[in-house]
Amino acid sequence: MSTGDLHFRDAGEDDIPALVTLVTSAYRGDASRAGWTTEADFLDGNRIDPEVLRADLRKPRSRVLVAERDGRMLACAHVAAEGDAGYFGMFSVQPGLQGQGIGHAVLAEAERVAREDWGLPAMRMTVIDLRDELIAWYARRGYRRTGEFKPFPYGDDRFGLPKRDDLRFEVLEKAL
Repeated sequence: MSTGDLHFRDAGEDDIPALVTLVTSAYRGDASRAGWTTEADFLDGNRIDPEVLRADLRKPRSRVLVAERDGRMLACAHVAAEGDAGYFGMFSVQPGLQGQGIGHAVLAEAERVAREDWGLPAMRMTVIDLRDELIAWYARRGYRRTGEFKPFPYGDDRFGLPKRDDLRFEVLEKAL
């Protein structure tokens, strides 16, 4: 499938229900197992909270990118300016469409926003450090492991219900 016919736009508050559905389908439950980004083996519950998403949409220098084809939402990602770098998160592609280049196009658009629109020299993200396949995907796109870790928000069910007690985030970074 060609990614050349993807259209990017900024999400608005009216998109919140569809975004929550898309993000949940990519990471949680049996539907997520159709793709390779699933976290269903170590997390249940929410992947994104509607109120957290609403706050992200309202922040300055914070955008939720939506990738569409023929008016249908296929993928999304959150990109924001955080200090001296862009932050990339909430990256989701419909499970049945993963592996077709859509994610690569979304990541490239988020990097373009951080570099060209905001003049930022780098992009950072956090990834659960158990996700070797996902970290390798980012490494092939120029991201490096920084050795910096952040704790998983245990006890805050807005971000999921952990099935294990050893979850943490690793910071990845790429010079833009």
